[in-house]
Amino acid sequence: MRTRLTSAAALSLSAGLLLTGCGLQAATQYTPAAEPAAIEPLDGVEGEEIVVGSKNFTEQLILGKIAVIALQTAGFDVVDRTNIPGSVPARQGQVNGEIDMEWEYTGTAWLSYLGETAPIPDPVEQYEAVRDAEEANGLTWLPPAEANNTYAFAVRSEVVDELGGISSLSQIAELPVEERTFCVESEFASRNDGFVPMLETYGLELGDPQGVPRDNVRTLDTGAVYTATDQGACNFGEVFTTDGRIKALDLVPLEDDRAFFPNYNIAPVLLTSTLEEHPELADLFGQITPLLTNDVLQDLNAQVDVAGEQPGDVALEWMVSEGLVERG
Repeated sequence: MRTRLTSAAALSLSAGLLLTGCGLQAATQYTPAAEPAAIEPLDGVEGEEIVVGSKNFTEQLILGKIAVIALQTAGFDVVDRTNIPGSVPARQGQVNGEIDMEWEYTGTAWLSYLGETAPIPDPVEQYEAVRDAEEANGLTWLPPAEANNTYAFAVRSEVVDELGGISSLSQIAELPVEERTFCVESEFASRNDGFVPMLETYGLELGDPQGVPRDNVRTLDTGAVYTATDQGACNFGEVFTTDGRIKALDLVPLEDDRAFFPNYNIAPVLLTSTLEEHPELADLFGQITPLLTNDVLQDLNAQVDVAGEQPGDVALEWMVSEGLVERG
């Protein structure tokens, strides 16, 4: 699960402590060897050091390893600092110039790092706003992926037809009250951009006998939401849109047709100074980013979280399947 910070002040206050206590340690997972394919060695980078960071949850570990493999294949001497414990030290490491490249989410940067309070509904405009604001921090955001790791509500596939072929959040209000049952995590249930305002956006009120009675809502740990939804404890479970358990459990995310949830598109973020020294990095990541969709990341995340594979192996196999590299 991606940690969603809620306050820029919390970021700045705790960053120093976390950096001191946790440090930016090298990753413990190995990275398998790869040989060039579509990604080829770059001229003049042999022996050049570049530092790759990532946070310490599954998706970030996979993306981090994709970056490590790509940059090693291109000829860089890569320092692997993936698996940093938390958003705060990962962010601070890059702002401080200790990390050359990380994958980051547009919504996380806008709402948490930059301290904005209102997300921008259009994903392109959201990216552009983040990109422009981050110039002052010495960071360059390359174009984002289609993949958008945001909130959603999902329904188990076997009851879609029973619920009138439901496909969007707005259709929940058309269901009988007794079918408007939800499983949510505790943080989401209490956020000012979470469950209650989401219901209101879709014409429902929590606690209203004709809306969503409180007895219709179960508050659970994050991981338990997926299982509870799959087992029928509720019709609608809060999920993250790139989580591998969506496919593993055959859950169907509903369309956020009133664009309530923020955009969390994934993008490669580089130190501007590093990109200026090696402008060819934009083209290198331009080969990777367009391939990253929600479906792709669901598959990759499931290979780690469900099948128990190593993030490095999953990253390599995907890159080989896309013709980006060959096995070393």
